[in-house]
Formats: sequence, structure tokens, C-alpha cells
Amino acid sequence: MEKTDQLISASERLFDRHGYTATGMDRLTEAAGMSSRTLYKHVGSKAALMGRVLAARDQRFMAGIDVQDVDALFAALENWVLSEGARGCLFLRSLAETGGDTPEIATVVSSHKTAFRQRIHEIVAADLGHDDPDLSEQILVLVEGATHAAVYRGSAAVSAARSAAGLLVEARR
Repeated sequence: MEKTDQLISASERLFDRHGYTATGMDRLTEAAGMSSRTLYKHVGSKAALMGRVLAARDQRFMAGIDVQDVDALFAALENWVLSEGARGCLFLRSLAETGGDTPEIATVVSSHKTAFRQRIHEIVAADLGHDDPDLSEQILVLVEGATHAAVYRGSAAVSAARSAAGLLVEARR
């Protein structure tokens, strides 16, 4: 693994656990095993590093939801919560912490959420055999809500959202 990949991986763990603001550069350099000069050489700034962390997380998350039906989407979310932890959406947390005023973060978050919404739309269409924008929005809200409710309810929140989504899908068939 090259230095930049090590830095991104170590930084993701810290940002996810402690948040963007509370994670100082000294903590990042220590976790990555590099000097602050080397860190800045590889990523430029803390905001740019967070942007790269989010971009890497986006790739991993979107690969995990490469599914063809709504039930499988919730199964993938449950797997994510069990393997990655239940601390809510890192994209939305980082956007909230920075007030949307940090372009390196806001741009990646916007791109991820746009792609995520589109992916849910595709999953719903594949599951039903036709587009259903209203159901797609409902499923999106259930996924986002379950992601945040999992913070205090664990994977049970995802299971409850999965059941609700199943009822919605069945009603649309």
C-alpha cells in the first residue's frame, strides 16, 4: 500500500470515529506514520484529505450496493453497518461539521449523494420493472434514516427499514 493510500485509510478511521473538526493534523500524522510535511506533500490540506477520504469511501460504498432489488439494498446496508460501524453517514456528518462551506468536502458530498440517489432510483426500477420516482424517494429516506438510527439502535434500525421498504415495494407491484 503506498503512502497516500495508508494516509487515506488511517484518516478515514479517525474522521469516522472522531469527526472532521476534532481530528487534528497531529493525530492524522501519527496514525499515518508520517511527518506533517509529508502529509501536506501528499494531500495538500486537511480539507483536501477529507475530500479524498470521502471519495474513497464513496467508491467502496457504491460498490457494496451494486444490487438489483430493494431487499438486497437493505441487506447491503446491514452488512455495511455490521462491518464499518454505526456512526451515521460520514458524508452528511462532515458536511454538517463544515457548514457546507468547505468546497473540497461539499463537492464530494454533493457528488456522492447525487450518485446515491440515482443508484437507488436504478435499484427500484430494476426491482419493479419500471420507474417509480416516488417510491425511489421513499426508499432513499428509509435508507438515510436507517443509517442514522443505527447509531443508537444498531442493525435493528436497518431491519425495521428493510421491512417497511418491503411493504412499500409490494404495494407498488
